[in-house]
Amino acid sequence: MKIKFFLAAVIAFACVIFSCQGLAVAAQVAGAVGIVDQTTADAISRSASAIGAAAEEITPEQEYYIGRAVAANILSSYKLWTGNAALTAYLNKICAAITINSSRPDVFNGYHVAILDSNEINAFATSGGHVFVTRGLINAAKSEDALASVIAHEVAHIQLQHGIKAIKNSRITQAVLTTASAAGTAVGMNVSQLTDVMKESVGEIVSTLVSSGYSQTQEFEADTTAMALMAGAGYNPASLIDILRILSTIQTSSSGFGKTHPTPAARIANAERTVRSHNVTDTSSSRQARFTAATK
Repeated sequence: MKIKFFLAAVIAFACVIFSCQGLAVAAQVAGAVGIVDQTTADAISRSASAIGAAAEEITPEQEYYIGRAVAANILSSYKLWTGNAALTAYLNKICAAITINSSRPDVFNGYHVAILDSNEINAFATSGGHVFVTRGLINAAKSEDALASVIAHEVAHIQLQHGIKAIKNSRITQAVLTTASAAGTAVGMNVSQLTDVMKESVGEIVSTLVSSGYSQTQEFEADTTAMALMAGAGYNPASLIDILRILSTIQTSSSGFGKTHPTPAARIANAERTVRSHNVTDTSSSRQARFTAATK
């Protein structure tokens, strides 16, 4: 067993040193001249290709289409709310204000915010610029700046490519599993089946992230980035702390933000360490009238 795992590691290492494409060609040559049997040569080639595919950069266009597929999964569980087109437009204007001066002011097909018809306190972001906010979370917000903090947090996940990074990690993991299969260590699955699993995993992984949440480190990073995005747009970064305090009194740990995010107390502690670095004049009161009009 140790020899088999060692062989898998050698294949992965050879991919790094010699390029996966070169290793795949070498494996076929070795099979042709009889150094290894053809079945083993094919397995090594497939493993090398799997690792090579995992290492490829995901383009903005691919990022968008991955995110669109995940968005479709979200909408299979939540109904899109179209009862107030003006409110949807209002959220998109907030999003535009947040993103326009950011490091990624545009993505392949632009940023889009939509409202989910749910009283659950939740929001989602998928790669490529898709942001979903539930009616429950909108109702929980007491100001435009609070809404901006929610949208900025989701935009931060997109700009930091948290979903895409998770996909890449999983693709590498699946590639290594495929390599292990080539060495004969996979149980009950042949190389072809395991490679199919790898190809299908992208959508499943992103859906899992939406359901179970990002890591605590990534959530804290998104909060920190969100406050910088808000400051750049003229919003009060401290409004993130305000909405977190509201959530701490109404959310549960079994659904919505409570299920997929660190506790509000932990996020508040993290945010309070960062908010002092932003010197922004609080002008939120000047936006209260339009917030009230948009959300009534």
